[in-house]
Amino acid sequence: MAQRNHDRGATGVPAVTDPGTVRNVVLVGRSGAGKTTLVEALLAASGTIDRAGSVAAGTTVGDHDPAAVRQQRSVALSCAPLVHAGVTVNLLDTPGYGDFVGELRAGLRAADAALFVVSAVDGMDAATAALWEECAAVDLPRAVAVARLDHPRADFDEAVALCQRVFGDNVLPLHLPMLGDDGESVAGLLALVTRRVHDYSAGLPATVRDPDPQHLPAITESRGELIEGIIAESEDETLMDRYLDGEEIDTQVLVADLEKAVARGHFYPVVPVCSATGVGLDVLLDGLVSAFPSPLGRPVPAVTGLDGSPRPPLDCDPDGPLVAEVVRTTVDRHVGRVCLVRVFSGTLRPDQTVHVSGHGMAGRGHPDHDADERIGHVYRPLGATLREVDACVAGDICAITKSGSAETGDTVSARDEPLLIAPWEMPEPLLPVAVVARSRADEDALARNLGRLVVGDPTLRLERNPQTHQLVLWCMGEAHADVVLDRLRAGGVELDTEPVRVPLRETFTVAASGHGRHVKQSGGHGQYAVCDLTVEPLPRGAGIEFVDRVVGGAVPHHFVPSVEKGVRAQLARGLVAGHPVVDVRVTLVDGKAHSVDSSDAAFQTAAALALRDAAGRGEPTLLEPVDEVVVRVADSAVGAVLGDLSGRRGRVLGTEADPDAEGRTLIRAEVPALELLRYAVELRALTAGTGTFRREFAHYDPMPAHLTDTFTPTRN
Repeated sequence: MAQRNHDRGATGVPAVTDPGTVRNVVLVGRSGAGKTTLVEALLAASGTIDRAGSVAAGTTVGDHDPAAVRQQRSVALSCAPLVHAGVTVNLLDTPGYGDFVGELRAGLRAADAALFVVSAVDGMDAATAALWEECAAVDLPRAVAVARLDHPRADFDEAVALCQRVFGDNVLPLHLPMLGDDGESVAGLLALVTRRVHDYSAGLPATVRDPDPQHLPAITESRGELIEGIIAESEDETLMDRYLDGEEIDTQVLVADLEKAVARGHFYPVVPVCSATGVGLDVLLDGLVSAFPSPLGRPVPAVTGLDGSPRPPLDCDPDGPLVAEVVRTTVDRHVGRVCLVRVFSGTLRPDQTVHVSGHGMAGRGHPDHDADERIGHVYRPLGATLREVDACVAGDICAITKSGSAETGDTVSARDEPLLIAPWEMPEPLLPVAVVARSRADEDALARNLGRLVVGDPTLRLERNPQTHQLVLWCMGEAHADVVLDRLRAGGVELDTEPVRVPLRETFTVAASGHGRHVKQSGGHGQYAVCDLTVEPLPRGAGIEFVDRVVGGAVPHHFVPSVEKGVRAQLARGLVAGHPVVDVRVTLVDGKAHSVDSSDAAFQTAAALALRDAAGRGEPTLLEPVDEVVVRVADSAVGAVLGDLSGRRGRVLGTEADPDAEGRTLIRAEVPALELLRYAVELRALTAGTGTFRREFAHYDPMPAHLTDTFTPTRN
């Protein structure tokens, strides 16, 4: 939510005072379905903006991020409120590409209903189908907008049939497209419940009239199924019998039952829309206002004390205790942190001192934090434009500034009664990208800009690998990585990427002995030390053991710690390819010392030389990290995924039905980490975007000989 403009004072907008006059609607669907274009059209149709912007031209309200303009697709959550029939509708536009699922999850958290946008040209992807099931699990009210009807290949009937196959039988159209005089373009809608025509020949608003005779067969054919679907969800159990007996059910009764069923999440209306021509926009706005629930009709997330102690459930009450959640954060170099906030209880006011809490994200590089802060102004965001309001009541969405610590997922509550909302489920970033600054000055700029990005993006994880010394950005996928790098470079950072290096280990496969002799004379001062060592392999995970078995004082007792120090230092540096040596026992068996010239440094050097000598005889090998992987895929993709894991040198441990989702399987396997560097991208391609996985380090295993040569320098 880049800070593009502030509107204050006389240009401010009235604050919402009644949660019942708010609708929070998240738009979801595949990338390219037309979500952002639909938001633009709705904003223009409601008079919020003068004219709709263009995705291609980079002039839309939602896609103001330079990365979104360059990629020609949404890459971040945006909020675009409008007012229709006295109701404020907060449209939450989400990215459709899988790399930005973290932004989608934030939108779902802030919303009270979901509008699935399905292209009449391209249909939907498997990820959209999975998201429908996710919404069903929490009874989130849903509706479907079939968009892009102006395309030559648009097929509304096929789009509806697809939705019914994927989403279920309770997905039924409320309107049918009406073709114009040319027989190709969509000029209006046939309303099935009211049996009226919405004619858009003269533009918005539509002219509502009686249907022409040729329209009646289509209305009659589709209306019966719709009416039966509405009545089946009615609370009036006599309604179906009356309908089957031939009674004409009053239109107002049908509409009332329809709206109740939609608000309860039991019925899912389909509305055809065309953003370019305006067809269906007013009908869709009416439906969002009348059928989707206000925040009063949805439960408030459970809260606890800062110590995790349970607290009574809250209501969406402007006079209740303040509880809000940061659903998106950006850091503007001029303004500071700008936080998009959903208020669940209480009222948020300008210059108010609040408590900001962030707990449960330490594993992502966000340590638990608590702070009392005085926020600045409260704004109603319209994309990047911030319009000042006097307050933000429970149920509404606003933007706040001047917070010094708030991050995405944090809870904002009253200073005298701090509370905590558990953060929503964040997907794990699993694509590593190693970056390196081009200069020392760029290193400082890189650190500053990464700090800004991490604050607002919980799906980005930073790691400084202590062995490879690489700075690794863990991203959701290539598109996510592209956006992160683009934002870093836009911040003035000159950087490059490099191949990610997996931290390998070395070990001995057979026992060996080594002799180290360090004798040096310089400037009248000598250095003298001789060490004889044996090295033998230990079981995996045993670590390093050092044993002193010198007899007869060949190595004076006070020099034995120096030998051990030299041994451990050389093992840390590696013996073959520069990787730490592990799982060995090193035994000091003999040596020699000089009464004058021996020293700690000399014995450290001799010990290192003895180890290197032993390495030439002990057949050292490389060990690679192996991760335990749990892959979650649709049943139909199990065979392909198992074959792919086998090609990655994976060892399948077992498969089982996913207890949380019907029709999905969990595959457990052990896979070398080297084979997982791009697995996040390749699994998505293999499963049409529906496969996910998690990984956890398991152990080290010997690397195959044909791969060892790649990581081992050629010896002369």
